[in-house]
Order: sequence, then C-alpha cells, then structure tokens
Amino acid sequence: MTLHDDRDSPDTIVARARAAQAKYEANGSQDRYDRAAQAAAWAIMEPARNRELAELSVATTGLGNVADKITKNHRKTLGLMRDIAGQKTFGIIRDDPDSGITEIARPMGVIGAVVPSTNPAATPANNIINALKCGNAIVLSPSPKGVAACERLLQFVHAEFDKTGEDRDLVQMVPGPGSKEKTQRLLEISDLIVVTGSQNNVRRAYTSGTPALAVGAGNVPVIVDETCDPDDAAQKITASKTFDNATSCSSENAIVVVDAIYDRFVDALAKAGGALVTDERRIVAALWPDGHLNRAVIAQDAGPMLAALGMSDEVPADTKFLAVETQGIGPGHPLSGEKLSRVAALYRADDFADAVAITGRILAHQGAGHSVGLHSTDHDHAVTLAQTIPTCRVIVNQPHCFATGGAFNNGMPFSLSMGCGSWGGNSIDDNLHWKHFMQTTKIVRETAPREPTPEEIFASYWEVAGK
Repeated sequence: MTLHDDRDSPDTIVARARAAQAKYEANGSQDRYDRAAQAAAWAIMEPARNRELAELSVATTGLGNVADKITKNHRKTLGLMRDIAGQKTFGIIRDDPDSGITEIARPMGVIGAVVPSTNPAATPANNIINALKCGNAIVLSPSPKGVAACERLLQFVHAEFDKTGEDRDLVQMVPGPGSKEKTQRLLEISDLIVVTGSQNNVRRAYTSGTPALAVGAGNVPVIVDETCDPDDAAQKITASKTFDNATSCSSENAIVVVDAIYDRFVDALAKAGGALVTDERRIVAALWPDGHLNRAVIAQDAGPMLAALGMSDEVPADTKFLAVETQGIGPGHPLSGEKLSRVAALYRADDFADAVAITGRILAHQGAGHSVGLHSTDHDHAVTLAQTIPTCRVIVNQPHCFATGGAFNNGMPFSLSMGCGSWGGNSIDDNLHWKHFMQTTKIVRETAPREPTPEEIFASYWEVAGK
C-alpha cells in the first residue's frame, strides 16, 4: 500500500478524527459546539454555495432538479438550526434535586455516516451539524455518485472552520472512489453509525458490531377519504410527489382513494397536473424494462420521464406526474413499491376501512414503519390509522414529503432520515435528530427512601384476582 493510500484509508482518517474529537471535547464549551454547528450550516446555506452544491448534485448524480435542491438545502438546514438553537449539549444539562440525579452531556465520539446519492449535500450537512452540536467528529462515506458534492461541501465547511480556527479534522470523508470495503471498515471502527440510503447498507450497519442509527425504506401510501377537500388534497399531493423529482423517501408512492370521492378527486388531480393512466401493464413494462427501474425515468423532470415511458403524446402537455390505476400489491406488482419517479400507484377503495386494509397490505410489502398520509377532516380516521397501521407517522392534510422530515408548520424535527421502529427493523421510531448524537453520564446521589408497601402496589390487582 502506498503512503497516499494509507493516508486515505478509513483507519487513518478515523484516527485523525478521533484525535480531533478528543481535543474538541477536552477544550469544549456550549459556545464552541454551537459555533461549529453554525459554521457547517452556513457552509451549505450561503446562497452562492447552496446553488453550486445543488447544481453539482444534479450534474453528477442525474437525480432531482436544481431549484428544489436549493430549497431543500436551505429549508432543511435552517429548520435544523431552529431545532438545535438553545439546546444544551455540553456540561450539566439537568440537575434534579428530587431524584438526586445530575445529568452531564457527553459526545458519542467519531460518527461514521453513510449518505445517499439522492441528497448528496443536504443529508451530509444535517449529519455534520448534529455531530458538531453534540461534541463529535464525523467521517462521511458518500455514495459513488455523491462523492463530488460531498467533497465540495467539506471544502465549504473547512473554509468556514478556518474563519474561527476550528479543526478541519472534525469533519472528514472517505475519499472517492467509494467501495463496499471502505464503507464496511468505517462501519466497524466508528463509535456510532448513521446510515441513510440503500437497505443493503442499513443491514450492514446493524450487523457491523457498532451501535447504529439506520433507517428503513420509504414507500409512502396516502389515503384520500370522502370527507376531504379534493382540490386541496390533489394540489398538496402533486406538490409533494413532484418535489425534487420524487427523490425523497417521503414522496407519495401510492394514493388510496375512497370510492365516494374517487371521480371528484381524479378530476381535481388532473387540474393539479396528475394524469390518470389506466394501462398498468404498459407503464410497468416501460418502468421496469429489464426487471430494474428504468434509469431514464428515475428522479427525472416530467418531460424526460414521459418521453422515457412513451407517454408524451398521450397525456396533457402540463402533466407533472402519472397516477396509474392498479389493484395489485406485492412482489409480483412492482407499482406497489417505491418508484423513485414521478409515477404513483392509484388504488380505489370501497370505503375507509377498505382503504386502511389496502394501505396495510402496501406497507407489509414495502415501507413498514416509515409513514402514511391522510387527507381527511375526520379526526377519528387519523387515530384509526395510528392504532392500526404499522407506521411511525400519520401525516394529516399536508404535502407528505414536506411534512414528514419536519416543517415550519408542524412539530416534527427537521431531518432527512426517518426511523421506522421495529416494523422497519430500526432502532429508532422518530426522525433522526440531535439527541441521537449525544449520550449522558449520570451522577447519582442518595435521596430519602421511597419504598412502597405491597398493599399500595397490588391492592387493585388483589380486588380482581385475589392474593
């Protein structure tokens, strides 16, 4: 192995990160952690750099579109900075005289983060900010197509670090070209792993022997019931489905519409830019020509997508996405899975109960635990979904991909990685956020004893079952 190769190896990079993190923690303060996080945030949010990163991301990955990536880079980062503002992540963060416990924030150490090609700037920035806020160093492993954008982002972060004298080794990446071997080694030697992207990487993270925060697959179904405003639902679904050309894991992949409102909704969808397609076989054949998703369709603008599917002359000129009628669900029906394109499966349900059943079957096939959408004015319908469906989020009357990962008009933490709970094989069931990048040490002091009698604990049970 050459000296250059050794210098670029995961072991050497992590060693540098570990040394930098030890100094960062030893000489840390809340002000320093906050300033480092602000530096990383401004590295991507500064308008000229934001545009450059968006343009580079689209040019090198071929996924999404520049305007939406600029919006995503800005809003996701600004929202995260709102969430972490004022949060205590250094020193004593809780001192409870009643319990006698004093809680002290401690970093995880070196974070190893595997990031996807769909968000090659926004996701790494999110992870970097969270890591720095909590006193960690971070080493990124981008997907092969995301290397260029990740490299440029780190150059911007380091330029900001230089303004305040912060250590560049706190934020590093495994140099391209990427490889499974390099990524695997990073997984093995980090203190905490954060993985967003392919389910193969997620499985490798959970079996690496390192504590892991890895998220499940998205395949969002959204229910449109008879109580909703069909025009409002259609407009929100269209805006969400087409944002960044459906690169988001929170993009609607199936629309389940109750029969009583089906025709009205389809008409509203057409006005919003969603064209109804009834020839399922034709779309499936064009979307999966060789059993794999057609690369000419994945995350493309409407025009190229329609051309690749042979639909340009068969739908209105202002078509933004296709809603393909189907009833099939499962491995033999690819439309029921994630499509990473401006194509949604459209299901007609007899009533709300049938819509819930269809949604449950879709999630059992793919996407369990991630999230579902609901357009409805019936509060009980949302509760029914939350109590019945294997999902960690029920997004009500909102554009799904804008709402799931945090929005300025809902209470979800801003994030680009959504935990899917046990349903999705994940260790977390909420949005990945700053608290996941920190651990605590507890000082435990003696308090007055609070020992109950058996009668206080078991009296109600004894009344039912006897002693």
